[in-house]
Amino acid sequence: MYKREFDNLLQSQNIPKAVLLYGENAFFLDYYRDFYIKRLDAKEDALIVSYEQFKFDQAYSYLSQNSLFGGVNLLIVRSDKKIPKKDLQALLDITNKSDINYFIYIYEGSSKDARSLQSSFTAKNSAIWVRFFEANVREAMELLTQRSQEIGLKIDHYALSHLFILLNHNIALAMNELNKLAILDRAVTTKDIDQLVYSTAPMQVEQLILALFKKEDIVSLLNRLLELGEDEFSILRATQLFVNQLFLFNAYIKLHGSVDSMAILGYRLPKPIEDQRATIALKIKSTTLLAIYEHLLSSELELKKAKAIDRESLIFGVLIKIQSLI
Repeated sequence: MYKREFDNLLQSQNIPKAVLLYGENAFFLDYYRDFYIKRLDAKEDALIVSYEQFKFDQAYSYLSQNSLFGGVNLLIVRSDKKIPKKDLQALLDITNKSDINYFIYIYEGSSKDARSLQSSFTAKNSAIWVRFFEANVREAMELLTQRSQEIGLKIDHYALSHLFILLNHNIALAMNELNKLAILDRAVTTKDIDQLVYSTAPMQVEQLILALFKKEDIVSLLNRLLELGEDEFSILRATQLFVNQLFLFNAYIKLHGSVDSMAILGYRLPKPIEDQRATIALKIKSTTLLAIYEHLLSSELELKKAKAIDRESLIFGVLIKIQSLI
């Protein structure tokens, strides 16, 4: 089942008692978790656990008890690991034995792995599964507009769209910023947003460069960065720095047979990023890295000589040329 069908079900008087939520959109996982808590008035009574805290006996016992003060038992398990099938079936069985029991399983592992869980969340168990994809712009704007109205924030469609773009189409971040902007207690403009909201552009530059060296599509990422006001020179400098790091990683690994970002850069990178740099560095020949660096140096001079109106097309050409060299 997908979001639209799920929304229709939630309009009914009796909402699904057991639900598996998963997919590529973390915001919707939070959104529908909060929906259940609010709809069932279970803020005080809900048992919310991550997998590290999850104990089957505790969860089963919770669903076996009579709710205090005539409320409901709402069990919410959030995990990137699977609950053993036998335990999962037992939780579904006990959920269906009482009208006051509800069970939400938020699975944060890969969507491919989540498919094996779908067989438990079927009509036979009075349960459903819902997969979420990244929200399109229309869905996101509807949610942001609704939230603005709920908190009494005066903001027009143009300013709301500007906020969404500035935050790299991240609904969760945009929602948080709406709450902060509401403190102004007046109509919010794009100027307010530019002054008060921190852009995610630096993170997007990193995404662009990684996509570049993975030979993925970079057009939409680069267009978005330019829309955010990131200038061509900063993108070029960030790419030069990245290539320089690849040189250093490549040389160090060949000399020592291992990777140590502290020895290479003088500071420690998080392990996943360190491994990422090493993987990319080893995939590219030293001669290719040299050719890319020389290309960047000559491109910098060309960019400096170019008129402002021509720089956008030039930076596209620079990055496309790098992908052809890799």
